[in-house]
Amino acid sequence: MSNLNLVNNEFLRQFEIMVDGTMARLEYAEQERKIFLTKLIVPENISTSTLREDFIRLVLNHVAERNLKVVPTSPDVASFVRSNKRYKEMLPVGIKL
Repeated sequence: MSNLNLVNNEFLRQFEIMVDGTMARLEYAEQERKIFLTKLIVPENISTSTLREDFIRLVLNHVAERNLKVVPTSPDVASFVRSNKRYKEMLPVGIKL
């Protein structure tokens, strides 16, 4: 995970990482003090379960530094948060996974 460089492309509203010359991205929408993580796109040629998890972890750590609440509408992100209890505290009040 240490070699992944997370880029927040605010213009396209997506987080990006480059792996072997291929871009993976996680689209988002921001509203008030919440960030909706909407769509994870990882091309098949670089897709591994550890890459997906590392990418989601990088994004959630970045979001935590900004003190935003997370609304995971992407099934991949929701599954990750569900299985990693430390990130559940980032959910807004009333959101349960």
